[in-house]
Amino acid sequence: MTHDRLVPWIVAVALFMENMDSTVIATSLPAIAEAIGTSPLTLKLAVTSYLLSLAVFIPISGWTADRFGARTVFRAAIAVFVLGSIGCALSESLTQLVIARIVQGMGGAMMTPVGRLVLVRTVDRRALVNAMAWVSIPAMIGPLMGPPLGGFITTYASWHWIFLINVPMGIVGIYLVTRYIEDVRAETPEPFDLGGFLLSGLAVAGLTFGLSVAGFDLVPWQIVVALIAGGALALVLYLLRARRTPAPVLDFSLLRLPTFRASFVGGFLFRIGVGALPFLLPLLLQIGFNLTPFQSGLITFSATIGALTMKAAAAPVLKRFGFRNVLTANALLAGASIAACALFSITTPFAIVIAILMLGGFFRSLQFTSINALAYADVPPARISRATSLSAVGQQMSLATGVAIGALSVELMVRFNEQATITAADFPVAFVAVGLIAMTSALVFVFLSPHAGAEMANRMPVPTENSDQRVG
Repeated sequence: MTHDRLVPWIVAVALFMENMDSTVIATSLPAIAEAIGTSPLTLKLAVTSYLLSLAVFIPISGWTADRFGARTVFRAAIAVFVLGSIGCALSESLTQLVIARIVQGMGGAMMTPVGRLVLVRTVDRRALVNAMAWVSIPAMIGPLMGPPLGGFITTYASWHWIFLINVPMGIVGIYLVTRYIEDVRAETPEPFDLGGFLLSGLAVAGLTFGLSVAGFDLVPWQIVVALIAGGALALVLYLLRARRTPAPVLDFSLLRLPTFRASFVGGFLFRIGVGALPFLLPLLLQIGFNLTPFQSGLITFSATIGALTMKAAAAPVLKRFGFRNVLTANALLAGASIAACALFSITTPFAIVIAILMLGGFFRSLQFTSINALAYADVPPARISRATSLSAVGQQMSLATGVAIGALSVELMVRFNEQATITAADFPVAFVAVGLIAMTSALVFVFLSPHAGAEMANRMPVPTENSDQRVG
């Protein structure tokens, strides 16, 4: 296998670890809570701290890759992630576990955007759609494989191993990165925007943590409001500062590019639905249908089969229909597949449930691949690292928003029905809500040019230098 073919696989393995760890802990919370002497509800902090760490440190990933080299940073990110995993397995208190999850998030924050940066800078643009297809699969499989894997390991071994399985994967990843990935970096790294990083960190931390805990009753609602309001204020201050900064840590001027803007805004809306699904579906199957964590995880995992079959279809579909048509139509199909989960009941045949989940997995994975590839269609090479950082932050916040909306929808239905516990009847509204939000992303993609991303879709000759779009 050539280096060009190996690079997507190497990046995919690293991103699989990072994506899987966002959900693998979910089915193991009761066992971990008992072991460290806390409650499963309080242990949700171990989930939100991981998301928070990811969101805060992603903005500096592009700069560190340009300054120290993508291979060096990518390798160090895997090492930090593995160290955090070991710390999680050795934790004996909630505080220790939260700290270890933050360390994991620091490593994961570097892996995702730097991995994509490696792809964009080492893979030919005409082959980027296929490469992105491989990278989008971990983003789909990781969160969906987490619940069944966590349930299986916790049931038949020990919860410690849900973290320790990252160690051998990480060691192999470090070797492969060292052996096969070039140490690409910027010839003249831009100065580090410390003030911008602090403001963006406060903005992302406030908004992401506020949205992550909303609906979970982990903290008083006044604190949730204060976090979101403080994050929004920091974001406004950052945007004002960024207009006067030559090299901002998050470059929102990239939104002037129609293709990047569509990928960022449309992708944000679409991922709200996708982010809610791995959270809502296992709860419905376990609480509503009384399935074990392992059983519900196996059903949820069926969506990955559809995601895997998409890999071979992405490039031909985009070449035949173009990014605009595919993204617009597929947003409606993928969003509808999420909303269709509202029809599941205790009497629904498992064959129908699995068929819907498999189709949904195909549509969502195709959308992931198309959105990720389109983002770089017109970004100048010198600004690719900035694009990866901004895209990754948007993705993380949209996933957190999806979980918050899904959780809040269920909580409101519980209160509306004046029930003491959650039942299956409380979930349909949540599935419909996040499904409709994902479908609204079609309104963003429909305004794309018919020729958007044509070079990546192999639909026309490579444009000349004079025809390339640039950001002013």
